[in-house]
Amino acid sequence: MFNLQLHAIYSIFVSKLSKIETIMKKYILSLVVLVSMMCAVTMNAQFRYGPMAGVNFSDLKFKQDIVSIDPEVGATVGIMGEKMFEGIGFGIDLGAFYSMKGATIHLGEKKIWASDGFGTERCYLHYLEIPLNLRFKYTRLNGFEDYCAPFIFAGPSISVLAAKSNIKALEYPFGEIGLSIGGGLEILRHWQVSYCYNWGMTYALKTRKLKDYSAKNRTWSIRLAYLF
Repeated sequence: MFNLQLHAIYSIFVSKLSKIETIMKKYILSLVVLVSMMCAVTMNAQFRYGPMAGVNFSDLKFKQDIVSIDPEVGATVGIMGEKMFEGIGFGIDLGAFYSMKGATIHLGEKKIWASDGFGTERCYLHYLEIPLNLRFKYTRLNGFEDYCAPFIFAGPSISVLAAKSNIKALEYPFGEIGLSIGGGLEILRHWQVSYCYNWGMTYALKTRKLKDYSAKNRTWSIRLAYLF
């Protein structure tokens, strides 16, 4: 009987791992194809990079409104790069960020968790986030772009879960895949102030007792970068 249970658990684990590997392969292949296409457009492209820091305003969107959720504020910091193709206004940006997301979950509102001693739980999710965005920067401003140039961007991101709050009622996947859209201003050719909204496309956590009760991240970010 015990061996059958172990075999069932192993089968479920292998099945989930296979699904994760399939998603990762598709995502990585898409990134490689996109970067290859953009690099082939022209060799006359300008690449810049530099530090980035910002603030996340994050929330968790559950499938059903069973318990109350309060948003949390977290930090994001890392390195970003920008590759713009002269004459067309388009380019790409990418980066590697530490990003803290999560929310406060009021598990104690329901007896199923309150009976196990859970109450108001602060759930912090610490990610290594790797975004890749297509961006457009408007620079035909008769010289004013040297002082201020607007830009917009959108694209996917992959986040690997590096650490998390120790809440026994919850379980977590390896990370998440998200989709971002945003905009900002480039100031004096080097400083970039931006804002963006990130939709978590895969679940960030789920409860152990209710298997279909899962949540995805929803995050607003404000960032400041300096590109050399």
